Amino acid sequence: MCFKNLPITFDDNGKARLVDGINDPYAVAVAEPRDFVRGALNRRSAGALAAPPRLREWSIDPVTRVAGALAVHTVLDLETRTAVEAHSMAMLFRGYEIILKGRDPRDAIDISSRACGVCGGVHASVSSLAIEMAFGIKPPPLGVCVRNLGEVAEMFYDHPLHLGLLAGPDYSTAIVSVTNPELVELASRTLAPHADVHGYVTIKDIMDGFNPLEGSIYLESLEYTRIARKMCTLMYGKYPHPSTLVPGGVSTTVSTTTFNEYYANLGLIFDYAKRLAGIWDDICDFFLEANPAYSDVGLRPSNLIQTGIWDDLEVYDATYANIDAWGQARYSAPGIIKEGELLTTKLTEINMGIEEFVEHSYYEDWTTNGNGSGNGSGNVPFPTDALGNPLSPYHAWNKETIPRPEGKNFKDKYSWATAPRWDRTSMETGVYGRMWTTAMAQQLPDNPYIEATGDGLRMLLPAHDLPETELFWRVPAKLNAFERNRGRAYGVAFTAAIGMICLMQAFEYWRKGETRVSTPFKVPRDERVAAGFWEAGRGYLTHHMHMDKGRLLNYQINTPSTWNASPRDPFDNPGPYEQAIMGTPILESVGDDDIKGIDILRTIRSFDPCMPCTTHMDTGRGVITREVNSCGCTLE
Repeated sequence: MCFKNLPITFDDNGKARLVDGINDPYAVAVAEPRDFVRGALNRRSAGALAAPPRLREWSIDPVTRVAGALAVHTVLDLETRTAVEAHSMAMLFRGYEIILKGRDPRDAIDISSRACGVCGGVHASVSSLAIEMAFGIKPPPLGVCVRNLGEVAEMFYDHPLHLGLLAGPDYSTAIVSVTNPELVELASRTLAPHADVHGYVTIKDIMDGFNPLEGSIYLESLEYTRIARKMCTLMYGKYPHPSTLVPGGVSTTVSTTTFNEYYANLGLIFDYAKRLAGIWDDICDFFLEANPAYSDVGLRPSNLIQTGIWDDLEVYDATYANIDAWGQARYSAPGIIKEGELLTTKLTEINMGIEEFVEHSYYEDWTTNGNGSGNGSGNVPFPTDALGNPLSPYHAWNKETIPRPEGKNFKDKYSWATAPRWDRTSMETGVYGRMWTTAMAQQLPDNPYIEATGDGLRMLLPAHDLPETELFWRVPAKLNAFERNRGRAYGVAFTAAIGMICLMQAFEYWRKGETRVSTPFKVPRDERVAAGFWEAGRGYLTHHMHMDKGRLLNYQINTPSTWNASPRDPFDNPGPYEQAIMGTPILESVGDDDIKGIDILRTIRSFDPCMPCTTHMDTGRGVITREVNSCGCTLE
């Protein structure tokens, strides 16, 4: 059974339907907010409770990822050195879903691309996929291949940016010498196991390389983002906001030289991926061995949602009727993982389990008259998908974006992010998630570079300056900050191997003379409903659309950060950032007044919040008492 919380069952033929006899199958009973702070206090020993708890509120504002406007409010228990409360707040309204209403569907490609300056290509791509489904067209094989290669290059831009410029400095000598000086001393005496690959003799050499603005790993990451942008422009014409992605393929002019230049740069990425995997293996293992409690930093259940990316040239046909077939044929598999178990790789089942809630978001509940009760009553535009699978009133095809910036406290509304859930469960997503689903699904197309083993991925990277290398990424036993970063480092190798597969396919089609990269189309004038399923560097990405008379009636965008940075849902379940922060130990070896909150920051940044130019922390050095107001009502 795929669903445990939604009343969806399957008949003997595998056809989904709602369970009989339930009057309001998608009803929502809004839960009273739980007091996580007092819950944590009650778990203390009697001796600890005899003394007043030493609680401190921390506000991290801004954490730049959601348009540079993400804030996180936490409460630390200094007695147990643990974070006991967290709220994730997206502070800026973008409004792309409203902007797109009434426009020509093709406008969505260029407009949605501006949703992010780092991953504009993926938004343009997923928009193209949605429009292809709506228009009833598919690209020629080389058009699919060029789109795949463009997205391979975009990931090469994203991952080094995060690993070198965002996450890396949190493990640098400059930072660790302030929070845990004893680890720097230990690192200077610890040899790096993969020194023969990456060239750093000791762990401290790696930590020196992570130093912001001057470290060699930091500066090398900048160089590889330049190489990646160059590769993107070869396939897309320009980057970060390509104008050559169109329904039915691409409008890029490609040649033999285009693919040869891409190959030359891909060779550089092969060597970089080999070094990167070794660097992050060494730094992660060092911290985890120095103090096993680091395995609890950013720890949360292994609940992941992925939509897959990189289509099979021969299988993808852009139809919803065949969506499970072409989704499962992708080189990166879609999938749902709950508590470490792979439940499905079918995009129809992933799609029917998605709901989006606004109980704690600055929006009006579109299923009611605005009272926010969320009972899902009344008629909905799309009670089922095109195949008859049931859909919730809270599904993207039924959603209406109605801004309502009211409340402004943690008991009411506190974020511009909505709360997406699958089967009413808080799910996270990331590059490690797509490797996880691909490894467990074991349904990769035949290829010489990647093997899914069930417990991991075996990847063969061709020789360049470094020799041919086999890497193995193992599905982690725990999903924490360190394994997110390790997975992202191995994700560069995973992506490079897929790039090699796609490039060899491109050469083959070019040699056969099948050089078309786009399919002509006409904008339909009748009513159409469609969706694009793709992935960004940070994971899950969907665009759901409804059009009629050549214009968009509704367009809904759901991004990785919507999932990861989501606030609490109506059932009072925290979003992934919030859940990962709560229970994170504060492992700094300094006194209470000198705590920098680095383990909280490592947790947040492990989700790849993207381009954090500046993070300011308010230590809240006020009077700490037994009564703690974690509501945030005074933070207006």
